[in-house]
Amino acid sequence: FACLLVALGGCGGGSAPLTFDLAALPPSSRTGGAARAIMVSEPVGLQPLEADRIIVREPGGSLSFLGGGQWADRLPRLIQTRLIQSLENSGRLRSVTRPGDKVVSDYQLVSEIREFDIQAGSGEAVVDLSAKLVAEGTGRVVNARIFTARVPVGKVDARSAAVGLDAALGQVLVDLVRWVNMAR
Repeated sequence: FACLLVALGGCGGGSAPLTFDLAALPPSSRTGGAARAIMVSEPVGLQPLEADRIIVREPGGSLSFLGGGQWADRLPRLIQTRLIQSLENSGRLRSVTRPGDKVVSDYQLVSEIREFDIQAGSGEAVVDLSAKLVAEGTGRVVNARIFTARVPVGKVDARSAAVGLDAALGQVLVDLVRWVNMAR
């Protein structure tokens, strides 16, 4: 999974932070399967995760923002968009929508960003998402699971962090899309 660098260059004195995007899973040639409609809610997370900044978690647990880089959008909205695109690209669902699209869905995918940061002590990019598949109408949780991936990063700088976090999210998306498509 290649992290897309969006160059928002700056001329003159200071250098503007690089802007990074996250990748969705590529389209699959598989079709058929569950003829369900899924609504994907924007993930929730602690306040530092609500921003467009790349986060570093220090060995003592303190959080800081990594200078020199930022995400192309607020992290929850960016992850929601890549979840929707990855589910659509799987070719296994009737429709994938957002709340407010005024489309009737069978299930709602509710998620929480538990971690999306660089672990300074171990030199790893860590993505940890919890997900619940909720039946529309009843509000009953049909299935729930936590998805985690860790990817080593060579150094703690904006480019390495973005590439590592993109790769970790890619691993999580593979498992999450498979899980949604197989859930009953």
